[in-house]
Amino acid sequence: MENMSKINTNLVLLGVVEMENLRYLYATLAIIIYLTTMMLSFMIVYIIWSEEALHEPMYIFIGNLVVNVMFGNSAVLPKMVIDLLFGLTTISLPGCLVQSFCCQTFASLEMITFTVMAYDRYLAVGHPLTYPTLMTSGRAFCIIFAVLVYITLSIGVTVALAARLSMCGVYINNVFCETMSLLRLACGDITVNNVFGTIWSLTLVVGCILVVIYCYIRTFLVCWKSSIKAYQKAIHTLVTHIVTFSLFEATTIFVIFRYRLGIGSLSTTVHVVITLTGDFTLRPAYR
Repeated sequence: MENMSKINTNLVLLGVVEMENLRYLYATLAIIIYLTTMMLSFMIVYIIWSEEALHEPMYIFIGNLVVNVMFGNSAVLPKMVIDLLFGLTTISLPGCLVQSFCCQTFASLEMITFTVMAYDRYLAVGHPLTYPTLMTSGRAFCIIFAVLVYITLSIGVTVALAARLSMCGVYINNVFCETMSLLRLACGDITVNNVFGTIWSLTLVVGCILVVIYCYIRTFLVCWKSSIKAYQKAIHTLVTHIVTFSLFEATTIFVIFRYRLGIGSLSTTVHVVITLTGDFTLRPAYR
């Protein structure tokens, strides 16, 4: 790999390089996806904000999910479109660190929001009489704020640990940056980065999966005992969220652990397709 100091901070996005042959087609698709997503998301947020009847915990969490999708798309797609239209394939190291922070914040917040929504539905179905006191709008905002603070601090530490490293390589095997790709290029000792990143990632992923499984099982059991109609309604409401959460969880696990598990040697196309799939599968989640 080429030697690279912190003064020469340009990194090459191999995912963008792979798209060069059809870059105008990909740029057009990305523009359509981005504008459509932003327009629909803005409409949903506006409706939730303007309709007082929707100022309830469930819709507050949905609104948070939608705003986060807007944030995640904005962290990746505009730069990718510019790169494709103008034939650019590089990103500065500071820009890569900022994009890593944004993308990993988006993924973490999305995962925890899905988990909180599963818990909210369990409380609504399993404890209907006490639900208005267990989950108020104020408490929903407090949960979102606490999650944001926790994620910001955690991802901030992860990115700060990556920023202190010297880089000996320039090739990012994707269309955007995340810290594991940077660690793969680092020259020095990355033990602290790996230990902190692995423990934090496992805690987040395993914790969310266990809470979601518990909440959905309990919700299904409560509805099954109530009536067939209630059970069918629960199936209709929750299956979409389960499938979406599972797809997003799978792609997130791939991004987090692909190099730690020794699967970083997969082709660039596979990396791009799998990592973008998680983002695209979120769009129907709130419709």
